[in-house]
This record gives sequence, C-alpha cells and structure tokens, in this order.
Amino acid sequence: MLSKQLQGAIQWHANVYSYMNERSYYPSYNLGQLLENDITNAHRAIQMDY
Repeated sequence: MLSKQLQGAIQWHANVYSYMNERSYYPSYNLGQLLENDITNAHRAIQMDY
C-alpha cells in the first residue's frame, strides 16, 4: 500500500514538474533565472502589508 502511494506521489510530482518546465514557469536548468525569481519574490514578500 505504501509503495503504491509513493509511486503515485512520484508520478504526480513528475507531471507537475513537466507541466511547469514546458511552460517556463520553473526554469530548473537556468540557475540565474531561478535566483532572479527568488529575489523578485523576496522583494514582493517584504513589501506586503500584513
């Protein structure tokens, strides 16, 4: 049972990754772009009103 759930979770993760990668939502092989996105998100978080 646990093995089946684990395999399902791995497959789901692969599907999500493929979807995001194909649409350039997550440029996993472009470290410069990943860093730029992280900086942008950090600036947005700092500027949010809580």
